Amino acid sequence: MPNLSQKALSMPASPIRKLVPFAEKAKSQGKTVIHLNIGQPDIETPEVAREAIRNTELKVLEYSHSAGFETYRKGLSEYYKKFDIDVNHEQIIVTTGGSEALSFGLQSCLNPGDEIIIPEPFYANYNGFAVSAGLKVIPVTATIEDGFALPPIEEFEKRISSKTKAIMICNPANPTGYLYTQEEMQKLAELVKKHDLFLFADEVYREFCYDGATPFSVMNLKSIEENVVLVDSVSKRYSMCGARIGALITKNQEVLDAVMKFAQARLSPPTYAQVAAEAALQTPQSYFDQVQAEYVERRNIMVNGLNEIEGVRCPMPRGAFYCVAEFPVDDTEKFCQWLLEDFEHKGKTVMMAPLSGFYATPGLGKKEARIAYVLEKEHLHDALECLEEALKVYPGVIK
Repeated sequence: MPNLSQKALSMPASPIRKLVPFAEKAKSQGKTVIHLNIGQPDIETPEVAREAIRNTELKVLEYSHSAGFETYRKGLSEYYKKFDIDVNHEQIIVTTGGSEALSFGLQSCLNPGDEIIIPEPFYANYNGFAVSAGLKVIPVTATIEDGFALPPIEEFEKRISSKTKAIMICNPANPTGYLYTQEEMQKLAELVKKHDLFLFADEVYREFCYDGATPFSVMNLKSIEENVVLVDSVSKRYSMCGARIGALITKNQEVLDAVMKFAQARLSPPTYAQVAAEAALQTPQSYFDQVQAEYVERRNIMVNGLNEIEGVRCPMPRGAFYCVAEFPVDDTEKFCQWLLEDFEHKGKTVMMAPLSGFYATPGLGKKEARIAYVLEKEHLHDALECLEEALKVYPGVIK
């Protein structure tokens, strides 16, 4: 039998999904599993998007332009203006999810063997995209003690070598929910300019900023317009994860031309999903106001509840819909599996994402887990009760 590729063997398993078999077994045993492991909101997709699908009478599902519908790209250009992001439709390429945007961007801007610096913990699939592109991730560690703020810029500079080609951030951040300040972004911009690097920014949680905070986009950084690549998606904004529509945005024409070659090779993004995404641009502000208020309530229930459990600590996030909690346990990989295999409280248990898979540095995150507060408040209260009871009986609790 032929051997698999080295790339296939190096591809990391998803820490978000790898416990799924244990969850399925728990359900088969009659347990109710409260899913806090994945960022799949239970918020309804906007009616305007669903109505567009129902009312579309396409007799032929044709390819779209490889860059996506021109009408959708023009609509996106108008959407970004609400955030003082000035781009035209020719600077936007519609992709099959934000994942494809990031994959195309990395493969267009970096060569195999190049290095990309990313603050950790980071969205675990960044590791997979880097492996696919043959890149080496160089982590800069943010800590729970600082609420996962941007590490000192000196720590970034220490890691820059002749192979460094880019820095990547997620803002607001997955998995921590941290929202980078304009000052932190400006420091990154100065470093990027000094060393002539690309700056990739994943801003898919833009709509979810709390406590009066407003997002500062990487596209608003002055003097590095040619260095910036923005990755976006409709998945979280409109609770349309299954649509798989994203976008890559940049003012660098060479990058756009390169990305277009990848876009042409995969032909086009999905037609029906673009119909829904374009219609979703007409979602009223009231939808976002209601969703944001709901997430603030969920966040407060979850984070305050976690901090009330003995031995647990959890910084208050200002964006996205995730938080990272540190538990008084030997290893959250073991703890999360034990919750599914050996624990239940009133017929229920909890599924979380162990955080070690969100770090590139071996050994980090062993006591931490990511929690997605994307469920109704009643389920969050049940999850907190389960976790509190579980820590009373888990054999690996550290006193």
